Amino acid sequence: MSRVWNFSAGPAVLPAEVLEQVKDELLDWHGAGCGVMEMSHRGKEFTSIIEAAEADLRELLGIPANYRVLFLQGGATQQFAQIPINLLPAGKSADYLVTGSWSKKAVKEAQRVVAGTANVRVAGSTEASGFTRFLDAGEIDLDPNAAYLHLCTNETIHGVEIDCARLPATAVPIVADLSSHILSRPVDVSKYALIYAGAQKNVGPSGVTLVIVREDLLGRAPATIPTVMDYAVMAENGSMLNTPPTFAIYVSGLVFQWLKRQGGLAEMEKINAHKAELLYACIDGSEGFYRNPVRVADRSRMNVPFTLARSELDADFLAEAKAAGLVSLKGHKSVGGMRASIYNAMPTDGVRELVAFMDDFRKRKA
Repeated sequence: MSRVWNFSAGPAVLPAEVLEQVKDELLDWHGAGCGVMEMSHRGKEFTSIIEAAEADLRELLGIPANYRVLFLQGGATQQFAQIPINLLPAGKSADYLVTGSWSKKAVKEAQRVVAGTANVRVAGSTEASGFTRFLDAGEIDLDPNAAYLHLCTNETIHGVEIDCARLPATAVPIVADLSSHILSRPVDVSKYALIYAGAQKNVGPSGVTLVIVREDLLGRAPATIPTVMDYAVMAENGSMLNTPPTFAIYVSGLVFQWLKRQGGLAEMEKINAHKAELLYACIDGSEGFYRNPVRVADRSRMNVPFTLARSELDADFLAEAKAAGLVSLKGHKSVGGMRASIYNAMPTDGVRELVAFMDDFRKRKA
């Protein structure tokens, strides 16, 4: 079997080393006589797995002691509703920055779940300019009394990314969707009140969602909501009020261990920056044959959308790329073109192969 170079935006490539370990432990985890998918989530074996996963995640991100780590289900999309349910009381408002498809969806879902009881307010949007950049300071209108400020720090579809150093200056609790670039670079968790991320990009397989929440935000949800939607209840039960996504948590834990072996997030940032530089240099140096629409300062290291000079070449590009072992390069249906997602587990060699193919395709088709 020959593995392809998988540029999928998610579910995405996982480290081969991790997959080999999963294969070896699939039928018998550490002499337990069964695999992780088959063992009780209440037993000592799985308890050790989830505790180790949390400890390694805390170490990687430097998570302060006054934050709780939750392993939840429902994806980041469920968090679009769960956040306002927990953090936005009746009569209050929350600010949202809209810089791409996912933050736009977060606004719509929040408005739906609090309709008539609270106000979900767009405090800044780049939709008019096609979601090709992050907001400039003068475009952000924050309410100092808002319950929280929500933003997406890496827009997967549009390829717009910011880091912690560029967060808006505010005393309001900041809630952030880090789904597409969590664990790709160091993060000052203390700058955020709540971080959430779907696993299927840089963490592990789909099925588990990380929520890192400051303890003072727990216990604010109304008593009428379902218990599985209450952060405080899930925290009290160690993410195991009900059966958690055990296999996804197990694989995520192996990815955390793999990241530590790579040298941690500072080292991963260097690798990711280099991969992104290779790909953007190919695009920018193509004399207009390829084009990335994002403002240079806001370009994502994880998700690189680009178009070809002539859209009639798209089908040929994808077919020839697939034949060369380069797959999942088709752009999101809402924007078209191409997109290469180059997450942590995409080796530098994979990006080099993509760049070589793109250079060759350009020379033949320009």
